[in-house]
Amino acid sequence: MNTKRVLIVDDEEPARMLLREMLSEEEDIEILGECADGLQAVKAVGELKPDLIFLDIQMPKLDGFEVLDLIDRDGVDVVFVTAYDEYALKAFEVNAVDYLLKPFSESRLKEALGRAREREQNEAAEETQPPSGLELKAASQPEGDKIDRVVVKDGTQIQIIPIDSIDFLMAQGDYVAIHVEKKSHLKMQTLQSLAASLDTTRFVRIHRSYVLNLDRLAKIETYAKDSRVAILRDGTELPISRSGYTRLKELLA
Repeated sequence: MNTKRVLIVDDEEPARMLLREMLSEEEDIEILGECADGLQAVKAVGELKPDLIFLDIQMPKLDGFEVLDLIDRDGVDVVFVTAYDEYALKAFEVNAVDYLLKPFSESRLKEALGRAREREQNEAAEETQPPSGLELKAASQPEGDKIDRVVVKDGTQIQIIPIDSIDFLMAQGDYVAIHVEKKSHLKMQTLQSLAASLDTTRFVRIHRSYVLNLDRLAKIETYAKDSRVAILRDGTELPISRSGYTRLKELLA
């Protein structure tokens, strides 16, 4: 029987104690440690390399979704521990993400552990790209609600970027560059998925590689019949595609 190395992340000490007590009954579980907030969790995952994380969602500093986006998920299973409502739980079910709804029973915990063990043995599961924390967060919110910040890991530093401060986004392969006041922050996320989490009345896809914060737009210049450029307030120039120009006109009308 393979031992699963587990990290418990929850800001409530009684919840951590209860989960530790339940897990101690499992022969193949080794508890590596506990974390009381998201920042501790990101550091601990990097240092301890757990196989399985029991991750609370509603925590101070960083929530569970943001933690998920900042850790290396290669070989790591995550079970969310949450008191979220029914709407949010549907997002987890659709994305095949396991969760424990507080308060949970010992039998429900065993079920989650069983699924984690099955995933480890299922080679096909390795080929499936798990949903990002940002995608899960967007899917778990009521329709119309949008994220108000983005978290990015830069070496050992964690940057928390308010949405209002973003000038524009630029696709860079498997990453998106978040531009803020002439500085660029790289996040491992597709431009499409990040843009889908933003308020589409304020952030517009002006080109397949660019999403613009409309508040930063100073003017639009035409260079040729179908060639236009967005000029930002700081002088930055971004290309505008034909479909992007159509979207811009609709929002600026």
